[in-house]
Amino acid sequence: MDQETKLALKEKRNNKNQKTDDGSKEEAAQVAESAEGHEGKENKANGPHEESVSLEEQLSIEKDRLMRLSAEFDNYRKRKQREIDEFKKFATETVFKQFLSVVDNLERAIASAEKNNDQDSLLEGVKLTHKEILKIFQAFNVKPVEAQNQAFDPNFHQAVTQKETDAVPENTVTNVLQTGYVLNDRLIRPAMVVVSKNPQNETSEPKEQ
Repeated sequence: MDQETKLALKEKRNNKNQKTDDGSKEEAAQVAESAEGHEGKENKANGPHEESVSLEEQLSIEKDRLMRLSAEFDNYRKRKQREIDEFKKFATETVFKQFLSVVDNLERAIASAEKNNDQDSLLEGVKLTHKEILKIFQAFNVKPVEAQNQAFDPNFHQAVTQKETDAVPENTVTNVLQTGYVLNDRLIRPAMVVVSKNPQNETSEPKEQ
């Protein structure tokens, strides 16, 4: 075989191999393109599903958080209610503790009067006890209503009867039958009083101011 024939055959084989390589590359590109298209379709198909799962998980988390907050608030409410009930139960404890000494003084005064048949010591004991009670009232801002020789005030006084007199102006409190009291400036009991009236006004009633 001559040299020219050999060169021709070699060139023919090279052309054939090049065509094969080009075909393989083209086929590989088609396969890759097909795979990418398939993957895109899968992602597109799975996208809404994955988003739905994510929303469900988030909803479940928020639901659990809400339930925990509700349980915590319920425990807080119950604890506060117990504290309120406890406070109501023992709110007057301080007051009654201070009145214990008053009772002790009364018991001692009575026992002393019975033993010695001494009415004066009993009277003195009662006066001391009354003074101690007023101190307790003052400690809790309980004050007596001023009434004696004051102008009749229906907001704080309750007229039981009237008394004819020229010694004081009409509608003046001439006598206090029962002391009234205010707690923190709020009336808890009006003073029971006798109110003056002029002798000529026999049918007049205490005037409200």
